[in-house]
Amino acid sequence: MSKAYFINKVLATTVVGSYPVVKAGGLKSLFDPLAGAVETAVSDQIGAGIDIISDGQVRGDMIGAFASKLPGIREQEVIGKIQPAAGAITAGDTKFARSKFPKVKGIITGPTTLAHGLHLSTPMYRNKEEVALDLAAALVVEARSLEAAGVTLLQIDEPILSTGTADLAIAKQAVEMIGSSVHIPICMHVCGNLGNVLDELLKFNVNVLDFEFSTNANNLDILSRRDLDGKMLGYGCVDSSIEEVETVQEIKKRIQKGVEYFDPKILLIDPDCGMRMRSRESAYWKLKNMCDAAKEVRIAL
Repeated sequence: MSKAYFINKVLATTVVGSYPVVKAGGLKSLFDPLAGAVETAVSDQIGAGIDIISDGQVRGDMIGAFASKLPGIREQEVIGKIQPAAGAITAGDTKFARSKFPKVKGIITGPTTLAHGLHLSTPMYRNKEEVALDLAAALVVEARSLEAAGVTLLQIDEPILSTGTADLAIAKQAVEMIGSSVHIPICMHVCGNLGNVLDELLKFNVNVLDFEFSTNANNLDILSRRDLDGKMLGYGCVDSSIEEVETVQEIKKRIQKGVEYFDPKILLIDPDCGMRMRSRESAYWKLKNMCDAAKEVRIAL
């Protein structure tokens, strides 16, 4: 890996990205209805003790937030040649987060996941693989704008890669097209069961692989028998799919399990997935308990 470790802390905590949308009132909301939601997401993550925060990804679902800004796409229909957006898509909210906290993760929906969330309505593309490569080229511009905004880490979200429906060779090419365009560390997030795809994912030239472990214990078992080849591991240890908040002790046990298998220096502690579908109270306390659990394990080490 050519890009050095980016946080000097054992069992540093982060988020996968999204946070509940908590709209605010007031004059500011007339100009930007979601400005208050960004502020809440940022302040809650800082309050919970997260070491590398996100902007909260409050402006839309992972497909629409990017697809709606790219020429060549209209309402999730590919209608022509896909081009870069006229301006930065997420850099504004990311800059706000950076103004409040030193370490912020920039997040881009991966080209292959985006491609599979779109419908082809033009003969310009023969298949989703061709779409993915043009999406990657378009998203290089966004990656560079996030680098310029000063992010610590750039995460590319590719949940589709665990499903068996994606061409992993093309997905690798697309992710690496984005990663090679910047000089910051790259993280790739893939949720789900990794059983059928792990060996291919380990070949991706990224600095961090982020997976879910709290709801997929099998992932820990198969990954513990593989060589991470110098990569860090985003260690999902909080269940994002349920409203119930796990206790500090429950999360601590999951982290300790990870430390049994992996050097704690390479582990980044985070939830399994985004928190967008949770209530604000649930999301906050899941993050707070996760940070407290990581701190207890860190002290014990």
